[in-house]
Amino acid sequence: MDVRQLRYFTAIYEHGTLSNAAQHARVAVSALSHHLANLEAELSTPLFVRKPRGLQPTAAGERLYAHAKSILKAMAAAERDIREADGEISGEVSVGLSHSVVKAIGVPLARAVLADYPKLRLCLTEGLSGSIVMHLVNSDVDIALVYNPTAEPALKTTPVLEERLVCLGRREIIGGTDAPIAFAELLELPLLSLRPGLSTRAIIDDPGLLKKLESRAMLQMNSLQAIGGSLVAGLGCLVGTTLIMQEHLQSGALHVRPIVEPEMTRTLYLCEMAGRPATFALETMRGLILDLVDDAVRSGRWEARSLVADARRS
Repeated sequence: MDVRQLRYFTAIYEHGTLSNAAQHARVAVSALSHHLANLEAELSTPLFVRKPRGLQPTAAGERLYAHAKSILKAMAAAERDIREADGEISGEVSVGLSHSVVKAIGVPLARAVLADYPKLRLCLTEGLSGSIVMHLVNSDVDIALVYNPTAEPALKTTPVLEERLVCLGRREIIGGTDAPIAFAELLELPLLSLRPGLSTRAIIDDPGLLKKLESRAMLQMNSLQAIGGSLVAGLGCLVGTTLIMQEHLQSGALHVRPIVEPEMTRTLYLCEMAGRPATFALETMRGLILDLVDDAVRSGRWEARSLVADARRS
């Protein structure tokens, strides 16, 4: 198996037919067919099912595509990195950020890249923490900031920030006082939550407390916009952070109360794939992200405890 075979295989997978793939790859259809036959013979398994309207990948083809995509992306990054080692930082870096992180540093990150690294192309993906981790594993993003990622050997995780969770809702739902609310009292309120699953498992550090909250939730949604609208409409309350509902708190539509007995926190992690080589562009982006997180906490824009100093030493 060589790089050319992987490139041709990827073209066939993405374009669905030999003729379309050949046009994209700028080679003859016969040459493409020859390389595919050799690759399948070498791997001793069919990679596509031949159908009248094109080629459908087999299970082996699906698995090979995931590997090929990661390998080709790493090779392209390595080539750019070495060629531009002595010049201005350039290339493309894909960053995945959870919704809260986008609210805190999304615009400052874009502004810093445009101002300080004009040849660096930033591709930003926003989503729930679990889905962002899947993008990272699938090579769709190079680096990510997510909450409480799954423990996987292939994933390098570094804690960078810790947030305290609060109760958010209308005053008539959670009470007009600023006094803390006990966790046991919180469970008696009409709770809203993100729908449980891989994409939303990161709301809180303590899995036992999370399970209790999820079991009592009257409404479960995988949409922060829908949850925000439901909170403003007085349909319930939410365990979250002040940052995620910042606009509604500032307008007075929602109220916030600290949670005690026990206090609850969630931890933000900087995540990368352990086996992927770092590039100058990726190292630059990592440092920039850490600077912005630390600055957001120090300036008071992000109500949290920064762990960036420890992250830099790790």
